[in-house]
Amino acid sequence: MGFELTEQIERHLISDQVAWLTTVTSTGRPTPRPVWFVWDGSAITVYSVNGGAKLRHIAVNDSVSLNFNSTPGGGDVVVISGHARIVPDAPPPSRFPGLLDKYMPAVEAMGRPASWFDENYRTAIHITAERAWAIP
Repeated sequence: MGFELTEQIERHLISDQVAWLTTVTSTGRPTPRPVWFVWDGSAITVYSVNGGAKLRHIAVNDSVSLNFNSTPGGGDVVVISGHARIVPDAPPPSRFPGLLDKYMPAVEAMGRPASWFDENYRTAIHITAERAWAIP
């Protein structure tokens, strides 16, 4: 099954605040981490904490999956798999379209300014979705 942007998948990509990005270690171990993300209509962008393990993982193996939280009963499941690449020349998070609109309330709730986000999460990861599956 290839990547088909269904209404259910698009709802998660637009509305969810957190997804689980799974990268693969150099020894082949899947490693999920909660991430903030932005969907631009064609790709998913995640900004990583500086020096984060996910950056090392992607450098060795660019296969990733993005899982969204389901309902408590196990419904509304969405899993996207694809390939990630590190974008060294990406703008800082505060200048990435839509990122601060989505996450500034959370940054402020932590008592941090936008500059904190820029200083600590400098590296952008671009994820190209190749497959998806869902359970209603």
